[in-house]
Amino acid sequence: MNAKRRVFEEFAADYDRWFDDHAEVYLAQLRLLGRAVPSSGLGLEVGVGSGRFAAPLGICCGIDPSSSLAEMAKSRGVEVAIGVGEHLPYRSGSFDHAVMMTVICFLDDMTGVLREVFRVLVPSGIIVLGFIERDGEIFRHYRAEPEKGRFLRHARFHFTDEIIQKLHDAGFSRVEVNAREHGFCILIGEKEALPNSMNTAYF
Repeated sequence: MNAKRRVFEEFAADYDRWFDDHAEVYLAQLRLLGRAVPSSGLGLEVGVGSGRFAAPLGICCGIDPSSSLAEMAKSRGVEVAIGVGEHLPYRSGSFDHAVMMTVICFLDDMTGVLREVFRVLVPSGIIVLGFIERDGEIFRHYRAEPEKGRFLRHARFHFTDEIIQKLHDAGFSRVEVNAREHGFCILIGEKEALPNSMNTAYF
């Protein structure tokens, strides 16, 4: 287990407690995310963590490499698979929407994960991606906060334009900024539906 995964496994309780200790920030991010996530359809959260976002947003499925965090998410009613975003254990076209919340900064292969998310979405399915912008207000604050710093020292932050390009590289279209506050940004992208004659799956 690498250091990045180990810190979430060993300090899962501290990670989850942060949302209670910083309820105002958590609820503000949840509010922004809730405006972007569809209220119907089957959803998946990649990097579901302890289920703090999936559960209140009605996202029933999640995947995370941390068994400790996965148990917390399960206790909140989320069906969780242990695994990584580079190899999603789901059939192509399984979900109507997918959410990635403050997980992009921990990925070693962002394009690989986004391509997997693209694969498991139905045609016209959407991805909702929330992240901390590099050099933004929240980025500067969190880097100086010891409790968050334990996790964020393993993170690599990105500029918004960089992530937009990665979404396009993975196949998503109609990528746009849905919301932005204090250096926290939400992007939405769509898996554009193919012409009817090309939608038949042979495998």
